[in-house]
Amino acid sequence: MKLTSKGRYAVMALADLAKFNSVNPVSLRDISLRQGISLDFLEQIFSKLKKYNIVKSIRGTNGGYILNKEPEEIKLANILSAVDEEVKTVQCKKESKKGCNSKTTKCITHNLWDELEVHINHFFEQKNLKDLISNSSESRN
Repeated sequence: MKLTSKGRYAVMALADLAKFNSVNPVSLRDISLRQGISLDFLEQIFSKLKKYNIVKSIRGTNGGYILNKEPEEIKLANILSAVDEEVKTVQCKKESKKGCNSKTTKCITHNLWDELEVHINHFFEQKNLKDLISNSSESRN
């Protein structure tokens, strides 16, 4: 199981935005420079985040992006969902009658991986942007 760069970068970029957006909109260029994420990739990510009302864009010379909600209201699960990131630990679909390896039964470790997926998704449901920016400032002290 692996999160794609899109999911990881979306969380990184929004944590950056949450940290620096207290007064003015933040440009994607600034996020790109601070986080080392391609500007083109950020534009794709923020297009999806805007569509899901997680961020809004401000036009003009001092324009950029701001969060549409307070950092504590934005769960990591919502961010990952907005950029089409799905945490899956098994290949098969839960509702499928077929097994994990296209056989008639589920694999012997299916329930283990399925339970892990539930824990991971619960973790992302419990964590929000405020948690990330609080933890990053605490780790520097």
